[in-house]
Amino acid sequence: MNMKTDAIHSSFARSNSSALLALVAGAVAMGASPIFVRLTDVGPQASAFWRTALALPVLWLWMKFEERGSHAAAPIRFDRSILLVGACFAGDLFFWHLAIMNTTVANATFFAVTAPVFVVAGAFVVLGERADARMFVGLALCLAGGAALIGQSYQVDPARLVGDFYGVLTAFFFGAYVLAVRHARARHGAARLMFLSTMITAALLLAAAVAIPQPILPQTVESASALLALAIVSQAGGQGLLAFALGSLPAAFSSLVIFLEAVAAAALGWIVLGEKLSLIQLSGGLLILAGIYVARPRAENLAGVAP
Repeated sequence: MNMKTDAIHSSFARSNSSALLALVAGAVAMGASPIFVRLTDVGPQASAFWRTALALPVLWLWMKFEERGSHAAAPIRFDRSILLVGACFAGDLFFWHLAIMNTTVANATFFAVTAPVFVVAGAFVVLGERADARMFVGLALCLAGGAALIGQSYQVDPARLVGDFYGVLTAFFFGAYVLAVRHARARHGAARLMFLSTMITAALLLAAAVAIPQPILPQTVESASALLALAIVSQAGGQGLLAFALGSLPAAFSSLVIFLEAVAAAALGWIVLGEKLSLIQLSGGLLILAGIYVARPRAENLAGVAP
């Protein structure tokens, strides 16, 4: 009996280790999105649309691979959970790309990384996932780290207040998206959920891009390449890995790991754009890592979080 129990715990630990690695990799992939967006010459809603539309073939292949053992292909159905995931992510991208274009990247990222506040509250109210003292300490450390990492570049400018507000709305919709994905994973595999919900997101963003006058088609090879990288790396890779991880890990903890997106964005800004990091910013990155470590779920607490 003990051997059987130990085997179950061992398998469970390996599963959650894989989910955590996927979550970290997904956060890094999503952290590259601001750089890709800035390299495009299309409008903010158009870049958000291309991000999702160009990712669909990759997500379709992933879905086919994930379901390769099925005797019959499942029909394409959009239930409420899929529609909610698609709508929440459309809201997230709509305001995220507006924020990037209407305020500094630092300001947009500063407000966007507050999403875990919404997730921690929503995880308790919507999903019944209780947050213990370790989670709140971890959240506080991550928020302090995010402020230190981005705060030096944060600029209070009345001309950018609208863009800053878009950043707050980004955090709200991303928080809702994480909760919606966590809930939907009870019914759908990660690949199918991402493919179908991304179809919804792409349709909504296309409507927004057409309704709001803006350049829709890329005019240069550099811009088209940036849009393709945005779709493959940040959308199919980043969001796909997040959806996979949310099948095993609690929503609140997963949202804290997404703080690594800010760390990755700062590191890539240093490597790609030559934006050097100060000692305070490096300390902020360490605080985020400390917050994630403190808030990590214990194995005995994970048994009841499967969606």
